[in-house]
Amino acid sequence: MRRRALLRLVLVPALVAAGLLTGGAGPAAAAAAPVQVTDFGPNPGSLEMYVHRPAGLGKGAPVVVALHGCTQDAVGYAAGSGWPELADRWGLTVVLPQQTRLNNANACFNWFEPADVTRGQGEAASIRSMVAHAVSAYGADPRRVFVTGLSAGGAMSAALLAAYPDVFAAGSVIAGVPVGCADSLLPALVCMQTGAPRSPEEWAAAVRRAAPAGTTDWPEVSVWHGTDDRTVSPANAVESRDQWTAVHGLTQTPRTTTALPADTTREQYADRQGRVRVTTYTVEGMGHAAPNDPGTGPRQCGQPAQYFADTLCSSWYDGVSWGLDRPDRAPYRPARVG
Repeated sequence: MRRRALLRLVLVPALVAAGLLTGGAGPAAAAAAPVQVTDFGPNPGSLEMYVHRPAGLGKGAPVVVALHGCTQDAVGYAAGSGWPELADRWGLTVVLPQQTRLNNANACFNWFEPADVTRGQGEAASIRSMVAHAVSAYGADPRRVFVTGLSAGGAMSAALLAAYPDVFAAGSVIAGVPVGCADSLLPALVCMQTGAPRSPEEWAAAVRRAAPAGTTDWPEVSVWHGTDDRTVSPANAVESRDQWTAVHGLTQTPRTTTALPADTTREQYADRQGRVRVTTYTVEGMGHAAPNDPGTGPRQCGQPAQYFADTLCSSWYDGVSWGLDRPDRAPYRPARVG
């Protein structure tokens, strides 16, 4: 057991999501369960790797890395998020890292530990190895690699976008926290409960410190949060918005505001060329959960599960924003405003 495990046995239950258990009428047929890959390269963070690949998927396909939340696992998160369904529909590989109880008593990714989020170290390096394996073993497109996650997985998603902006073209932070919000367990609890007010430039500096020196090309980021989240304060969504808009040199005033289904408000922050660099999705009345929408419609995805809210399919919206619904193999390009 790693040296921090005893501390987590006492304190980390406070990090665990309260979760939601919601139903959905007429869920789509479940995709095949992900399979475990046991030899994917260097694994300093001692994580496990699961993969979903559609039958017959050829070379040049995109990769989505999907990170579960506390108490979840890779297979359950795959089903709830709907990413395997979309992978079968659009043609892409889904990589699902899985935390172990030896690393964290409640299976949370250790987003607040510098040894696990620093480039080239710990869990972050293990996930980077999984991406490299997908590129080398499956012929995946290294220019179209994306990352998303819920709660602790969302916070780890943000950390990966900061540490590896040369690996991930874009990513999604669902009910997560900004990069650099905490560097140990107790400050992490404060971040979750109240946020940590800082200026946009202070937040942006945390991202720049985590990235390779001289980085100028930053990933596109979307931020999802429910207004009734009692586990991770919605203040974190505002701070994440501030962080990534400042990284991209944008103001905190959205270019467009759009009403979406399920009382969801989308705000897009774009550069002078009209390319969307940051998007926020605020789901009215949703607690601590990832939005999904079980069913057979073209914009639906996922299965009813704990820690998922039957609202709208966040995976579909992120995937379309990232161009994953395009049948060609063109390089990634940011979405346009609208």
